[in-house]
Amino acid sequence: MKRRILFVCTANSARSLMAEALLRDMAGDRFEVASAGTEPARPHPMAMQVLEEAGISTEGLHSKQLADVQGQYWDYVITLCEKAANECGTVCQPAQQIAWDFADPVPANRHSTFALTLKEIKERIALFALVHQKETGPKPASYDPVAVFKALADDFRLAALLLIRSQEQLCVCELTEAFEAPQPKVSRHLATLRDAGLLATERRGQWIYYSLNPGIPQWLARVLDETASHNGRLIENPLSRLQAMAGRPSVQCL
Repeated sequence: MKRRILFVCTANSARSLMAEALLRDMAGDRFEVASAGTEPARPHPMAMQVLEEAGISTEGLHSKQLADVQGQYWDYVITLCEKAANECGTVCQPAQQIAWDFADPVPANRHSTFALTLKEIKERIALFALVHQKETGPKPASYDPVAVFKALADDFRLAALLLIRSQEQLCVCELTEAFEAPQPKVSRHLATLRDAGLLATERRGQWIYYSLNPGIPQWLARVLDETASHNGRLIENPLSRLQAMAGRPSVQCL
């Protein structure tokens, strides 16, 4: 599955749109890319111009509100100005937060300034793509018992895993409803289970679906079977809330 990258700046009119278009052009086979702004404006015509002059497609580029994409799963959130970095804090958890700072070319409103900004962002993105070239696929899980049981030692994570197991697949919004928990908390714990090799992910549309990893070893499958069989109370209330949820994405996709 492609790593998902979100670029953020204040207006989402120049720098972050440039970054979105550049990474998609340079490594769109390995990354899924979007951008957003804390105070979005319209795409700046000169930003679009220098992209097109560089042979970079601007098709589909448009300014977006950060709130519209904040509930989605992102592997990396990269801010391109200090103001956005300060305002964003720790949005889109458990995404890794990276802060870049490029001067805003809009106040100068000069073609040469926009062209220089594009060049600088391109150099940074080329380095980012190179560094992360070998990280676009999931690392094979070792299923070391100590690591596995550490991941399961949290009551929320254990219940979430058992609930996902019982339903075959669930997305974050369903788990937030089932456990009455905020999205950042749910995403953070799901990432821990995924990194331990306990969960597999599949993206369909805007949703990331989580399911029990089919590659878990037999000894671990037996442990989960026994745990689920003798501890139904762990998911009794979350299951009731999930079944009462209207408009469930997983149900609609079945």
